[in-house]
Amino acid sequence: MIELTALNGSKFYLNPDLIYRVEQTPDTTITLTTGKMLIVKEKGIKIRQLIIDYRHQILVGVKKSV
Repeated sequence: MIELTALNGSKFYLNPDLIYRVEQTPDTTITLTTGKMLIVKEKGIKIRQLIIDYRHQILVGVKKSV
């Protein structure tokens, strides 16, 4: 999961597999596959990197167990 920050400053974790789209207009809005929309403080490029890092950790873990 990736850690994000809501506009009110509270931290939460999101499963990146649920992300349908990320938009910056100017706030960053994440649309989930369910249609729910979340507004977060992180910029789109930061969210992209968080997802890449998350998936990398999973792949490294799989390679170690094989």
